[in-house]
Amino acid sequence: MSKAIAVLGSALFFVIAPLVLAGFVPWWVTQWEFRPAFFGVDLTRILGGILIIVGVPGVVDSFARFALEGLGTPAPIAPTQKLVVTGLYRYVRNPIYIAVVAVIFGQALLFGDWRLLWYGALLWLFFSCLGGDDRRTDAQANIRHGVRELSD
Repeated sequence: MSKAIAVLGSALFFVIAPLVLAGFVPWWVTQWEFRPAFFGVDLTRILGGILIIVGVPGVVDSFARFALEGLGTPAPIAPTQKLVVTGLYRYVRNPIYIAVVAVIFGQALLFGDWRLLWYGALLWLFFSCLGGDDRRTDAQANIRHGVRELSD
């Protein structure tokens, strides 16, 4: 896959997945209206803003790495040609999942909305289950990208 196609595919998937999950759904639930801060502590709003500020670049960076380094997309129907092991992928297996949930939790704290907190928790649980058997998927990725197992 060429870089141009990878960038376009990643941009399309960005709109379909994280933008809907961390943008449209929270807006639909809250209309981005502020409620009283959790437990009456305004510091929770600041923590929410920090989670959003940290989460958004994590999603964008991960999508960019899929397209520019991996020559593919995060979408399962158009996987990368090269294994991405830089950026946040150097430290965690699914930084997009973590960043999307961070943005949702950030909005829940910022707007003081328990419904978003529950939505974020359910999405986190779903992503945890979606990860499945990491050893199997790691082995499949290694085979697809020509990496040999060193030890078990």
